[in-house]
This record gives sequence, structure tokens and C-alpha cells, in this order.
Amino acid sequence: MQGILSNVGWIPVLPLLAAGVTAVLPRRAKRLAQGLAIGSMVLAFVLSVAALVGVLGNHGAAVISNFDWFRVGTGAVRLGWVVDPLAAVMLVMVSFVGLLIFVFSTGYMAHDGNVTGFFCFLSLFAAAMLGVVIANSLLLLFMCWELMGVASYLLIGFWFHKPSAAAAARKAFLVTRIGDLGLFLGMLWLYRDTGTLLFYDGGLGCLEASALAGLTSSAGIGALSAATAIGLLLFVGAIGKSGQLPLHVWLPDAMEGPTPVSALIHAATMVAAGVFLMARVFPLLTGGSTLPISAGSHFGLNVVAGVGAVTAVFAALIAVGQSDIKRILAYSTVSQLGYMFLGLGTGGVGVAMFHLVTHAFFKALLFLGAGSVIHGCDEEQDIRRMGGLRHAMPVTFATYSVGMMALCGVPLVFSGFWSKDEILHAAWLWQPNVWPFALGLFGALLTAFYMTRQMSEVFFGPNRSENGLGSVHESPATMTVPLTILAVFAVVLGFLGTPAWPWFEAFLSGHEAHWDLGHLIEAAPMMAASTGVVAVGMGLGWWLYGRQGRISPVSMDRFEALFPRMFGAMRARFWVDELYGATVVRAFHLGAELVGWLDAWVIGGLVRAVGAGAQGLAYVMRWVDELLVNMGFDAGCGTTEWTGRWVSRLQNGRTQRYLGLLGLGMVVLAAWMVWGVKAS
Repeated sequence: MQGILSNVGWIPVLPLLAAGVTAVLPRRAKRLAQGLAIGSMVLAFVLSVAALVGVLGNHGAAVISNFDWFRVGTGAVRLGWVVDPLAAVMLVMVSFVGLLIFVFSTGYMAHDGNVTGFFCFLSLFAAAMLGVVIANSLLLLFMCWELMGVASYLLIGFWFHKPSAAAAARKAFLVTRIGDLGLFLGMLWLYRDTGTLLFYDGGLGCLEASALAGLTSSAGIGALSAATAIGLLLFVGAIGKSGQLPLHVWLPDAMEGPTPVSALIHAATMVAAGVFLMARVFPLLTGGSTLPISAGSHFGLNVVAGVGAVTAVFAALIAVGQSDIKRILAYSTVSQLGYMFLGLGTGGVGVAMFHLVTHAFFKALLFLGAGSVIHGCDEEQDIRRMGGLRHAMPVTFATYSVGMMALCGVPLVFSGFWSKDEILHAAWLWQPNVWPFALGLFGALLTAFYMTRQMSEVFFGPNRSENGLGSVHESPATMTVPLTILAVFAVVLGFLGTPAWPWFEAFLSGHEAHWDLGHLIEAAPMMAASTGVVAVGMGLGWWLYGRQGRISPVSMDRFEALFPRMFGAMRARFWVDELYGATVVRAFHLGAELVGWLDAWVIGGLVRAVGAGAQGLAYVMRWVDELLVNMGFDAGCGTTEWTGRWVSRLQNGRTQRYLGLLGLGMVVLAAWMVWGVKAS
């Protein structure tokens, strides 16, 4: 196993090679493209499992491989790979969930005209995320991070013939670039102060003790240390990538891409990258301190927890007012990512990453389940036009129910209960104030409510589609088998992180997990509270939507009937996009118009003035040339011609004239000499 730990660079290279080969294949070679993409992910998954086993065999010790990328003078730019418990867990999760999404895509995209291109982009996306996971250099991580941004642009806008898809791709690319600017500035600052971007390098890395000590003691911005300031700049990048306030607006619009793309973005890859980044650079936020983070003494962690808690509730409220099955799940992802950041700020890496891993499985299950519903309902996405699908799509209904209950946090059985409960428990123990915990608890109630609403509208009540249930069909095995596998993991993964046996958190921290029933008893009050909240949320959802299903697609929503203004605000997504359109976007438009005016009238005017001056000078030079230079030249030529003609008369070849002129000359010379003698 030591060999694979030293050569984990092959894990992202395999799907990258598949993407490169697929890029030159003709469109008709879709089976070969599918085989290359799925085969590369199978090999990546096998190697990832081997890496995880190797880390377990090393008792959690990290294996680091650094190398010179290129040399500059006497120095070198160095990159590297790292395989530690954090990277090993992420490798297995990304490759396995990605593999299931790839398999699902063979059925979902079977009738698309560009399957080859689709699998090329999927492979590129997976390779970029796997590169982020194993990077031991912030520079290498940033390169893979940006490659993921390009791949997301290609996949979100895959159906570019739809104006909404093209606009969503541009929006995602531009908004995430705003966050990436913060990441880039943090990276430059980190390199300036430490001289390296390697995370671990035999004690010389930027996340190791000596560098952290210097960063913690150095002044940053205001009262913040350099370590905290750099950590918060990197957090700006994570906010953009993981769709947190205020850069969340791109993530719901990413639903314009094919459903497998939504599952890949929202579960295994892109949005998880932001949480993973902050987990990787967690020592920057704590300054390498080993103090309990529940003491709330780290400003950076307080910011992370606050942003996460507010986002969790904000996105959950918006999800209540949506009617697109994928958009509901999209805002759910934004909310759950907020929980992950809340857990990171209050409970540490283990708490946040446990929810990230469980969420990856049940959210992939929900998105692929939504894709199965859309596929079975002839591309219908509006839940108001569904209803009663549990009979026509039994496998999809059963597996989707598992994902829904895992997301809601139904107690004891489903993984989402254990991971969400760890976050709430950590927030409860957090000392500065109780607001993050209260927001987290309220967000849990909203999650249970909007997911019950969705389940009731989609699978229960009368069918409200135009053609009735007769046109609805269950998806093929290539789609339902991945759903079943994900449903199993949405249950069993939770038992790796129970309070009685917290194996997952112990593994990430490098400790050995011990069975202790007392911890479960200590957590019982919190478990009871969260269970009660979930029960209230699901009960309210069923009371409003499940008891008597919607009769018509145009019927008023039950919640809207009770609170029309509130529901209108949630349906309008609290007008954040409109606010940005009226402020930021409008400012850019005005700036563009100003630049256009400056270009047309100031710069263009100067250009025209210079051109006019040059043209006028040309007219003057033409006059000088024609009236002065040419006339002078012509006069000189005429004089030369006259002189030549006169001289030519003297040289006419007649000897008598030559002798006469010679005699005349002698006479003149003699006269001059006589005159000179007399004068002297």
C-alpha cells in the first residue's frame, strides 16, 4: 500500500486522460466515451480505496510527496501530493459518488446528441476535484480549483442553445471568480510571509508550526493577525465556490445543466471544495492553537460559523417558496453547506467533514432521484404538475424517501440525523452566543418542512400532469441501481459517527475511536430536541400538503394562502438577484457605458484630433513639396540644362574654333600680366 500512497497523483490523472482522449473522439463514439469515463472512475475508486486502506495501516500518518515543477534561477517552484485521513476519505467519496453519477448519466443522457462531449466534461470535472483533494500545495490546489470552474462552466451551459443555460453558465463563472479573487490574494499573502505554498514540507510548510507561529505573531489587518487575515481571504474563495451568502446566487441557477451535472456539483465536487479548502487550512484560522475551539476565542472561526448559520436559514426559507424540484434541492444544498461551515466554526474539521460526506451521498441520491422523476415525467420539473408518482415509480419513490429522511434528519436510522446532530451539539457548546445554535435548529425545522412539502407534491395526492399517470414510467436499471446503492449508504454511513462510537472524527484527528455509551446518553437531550424539531417540521408539512393533495396545478399553495406576503418573498428569493441587478450589475453597466463614452468621445476624440492634425500637416507638406521643393528643383534643373547647352556649344568638335578660343585666352592672359606689371 505504500506504493499507492506515494503515487496518488495517478488518481486524478486517470479521468484527466479519459477527458483528453474523449475530446478528440467523434460524436458518434458515445459508447467508447462512456467506457473511458466510467473505466477511469472505476480505477480511480479502486486506487482511492487502496489509499484509504494504506492510511489506516499507517495509523493515520500522512504520506507526502513533493517535487520541483520548474526551476527559476537558484530556486524552484514546488508542488506535491498529500495523503492523510482527510484526503483519503475525500478521495473515496468523490470517486465513488462520481462513479455512480457517471453510470446514472448513461441512462439519463442516452438520447442526447452530444453524449461524447458530456462525458469528456464530466471526466475533466472529476479530475479537477480529485486534484484539489490530494494537493499538498495551495498553488496546485488553486490550479485544480480554477480547472473545476472551467468544467462547471462547460457543464452548466452544456445545453447552450437554451438562453437560460448559457446565462447560468456565465453567472456561475463570474460570481465564483469574485470569490477566487479573495483566494488568490490570500495565496499571495501567504507566500510573501512564509516563502512557500506547500502545506507540509518536513517542518517548513505553511501549515506547520514554525510558519504558523510567525503568521500568528505578525500583524494583519487591524487587530487581526496575518494568519487570521489570510484564512478569511481564503474563506472568501470558499464562500464563492460553496455558494454562501452573499455569493450564493449562482448555485440555484446551475440547475440549468443536465441533472447529473447538478448532482455532481451539489454532492461530490464543486461546492464541497470550499468546505474542504477550509478544513485543509483550518490551522490558519486557529493559529495552530490546540485550545478547544468551543471557547470562541478565534475571530476567523466566529466569522465562518456566523456566515454558515445565517446562510443555512436564509437558503432554507427560500427553498420553502420554490416549485422547481431541482431548485428546491439547490437551495437545500446552499443551506446544508451553511451547516457544514457552522460545524467547522464551532466543532472543527471532523464535525464539518462528517456532514459533508453523509450529505454527498443523500444529496446525490436526491438529485439523481429528481432526475429520475424528470425523466419519467417527460422533462417536467414543476412539482405542481406532478403528484401520485409513488405508484408509477416505486423504486424512485422508495430511494427518494430515504434521501429525504436523511436530509431532514429523521432520528437513529438515517445518516443525516447523526451528522446534523453533531453540528447542533457543537453549536450548543459554542460560547460566544446562542444565535448560531438557534439558527441551526430553526434551519432543521425548515428543512423538514420543505422536504415534506416536496414529497407530498411529487409522490402523493392526485396526479396533475396533462397526460396523467399513463405517461409516467419508471427509469431504467442504469438509473435505479445507482439510486439504490446511494440509498444504502445514506443509511449506513451515519453509524460511523455516532456519539457512542465517533470513528469518523477520531480517524480524521488521528486518534483511536472507543465505544462509550455514556456519550450517547450525554447527547440524548440534544438528540431529543432535534428530533422534536424535525417532527414539528414534517408534521406541519404533512398537515398543509399531505392530508389533502393539491387538486390543480394552478391552485394556490397552502402556505401562500396563510402567509401570502412571506411566501411571495420566499418565492422571489428575497429579491437578492434583483438587488444585485439594481446595484452591482447596474453599476457595472454604468461603468461600461462610461468607458464606452470615454472611448468614443475622449480617446476617440483625441485619435480623431491627432488624425486631423496629421492630415493637415500632410496638406502643408504637400504644398511645400509642390510649390517650394518642386519649383526650386525645377528651376535648378532648368539652369543646369541651360548651362549644359551653352557649354555644349563650346565643344562642337571644330578645331578652328578651339584654336581661336585658345588664342583669345592667351591674349587675355598677356593683357592681365601686362596690367599687373604696370600696377606694381
